[in-house]
Amino acid sequence: MVEIFHNIRKVHQFIKPCDELADHIEFFSESAPPVPENHFGDKIVPQFKSVKMFPSYTPTFWFNLGTPYYLNVANKQYLIKGEDDILVLRDTSVEKFKQPTDHIFTVKFLPGGLEAVLGISQVSLIGKVINLNTILPPALIQKIKQPMHLEERAAMMKNFLLTRFKNKGKDHYLQFVHDCIENYDSADMQLNTSEMAEKMFVTSKTINRYFNKVVGTSPKNYFTILRTRTALTAYVNQKCVFTPYDFGYYDMSHFYKDVVKFTGQKLTANSIK
Repeated sequence: MVEIFHNIRKVHQFIKPCDELADHIEFFSESAPPVPENHFGDKIVPQFKSVKMFPSYTPTFWFNLGTPYYLNVANKQYLIKGEDDILVLRDTSVEKFKQPTDHIFTVKFLPGGLEAVLGISQVSLIGKVINLNTILPPALIQKIKQPMHLEERAAMMKNFLLTRFKNKGKDHYLQFVHDCIENYDSADMQLNTSEMAEKMFVTSKTINRYFNKVVGTSPKNYFTILRTRTALTAYVNQKCVFTPYDFGYYDMSHFYKDVVKFTGQKLTANSIK
């Protein structure tokens, strides 16, 4: 199963963060727990051998509620044991190899969100798989891993994160990057780095420095990833009405080129109808 090309959300439940955390956390989620006959609630869980996810620069906690699994990050394979809980930045492609007994609780931060809430710079996470025991209190991790509903786990994490909120005020660097991302989206993803710098009343050198400090990559690379993810999602969901111009592309070949660069795959290879 490949992210965006296939709907990996079908095998997950989601909860949005509270208003206080909404600028920094995208969602809490939980994968389908092991159940007989591949049923998840009233849905049949599709069978697949792995899940491949593309870069997003969104720091993510993965609490392992099931059994060991393998994870490929930056072409390096890791064995994640049953007692292992991890943090990954998603700065590169991540592929998780599925087991029938998989069960994972996830906290997905927005770019810069981990630093805003817990004071941890995501730049230090590039290309790494971090044990959550070095980030979170072990007692909290053990409570999260006890049998309970997603709503209870999300509430427990929300309460902890609110008590540890490191940046209830506005950090200049984080706020600047957040404003740039909002401006890029509101401009229909039409702005290049120079145009964004002009809009923010700074130089291109400054905007590059801010993004590398907060996100861990250049604004050009991050905006390319954001645009490709957004456009590809729209293409997959409504191919019949998709137009690349809505996302700042010159034409379809320009869009195709970014998809291949971003995913390493051609649209035709995934038989999108």
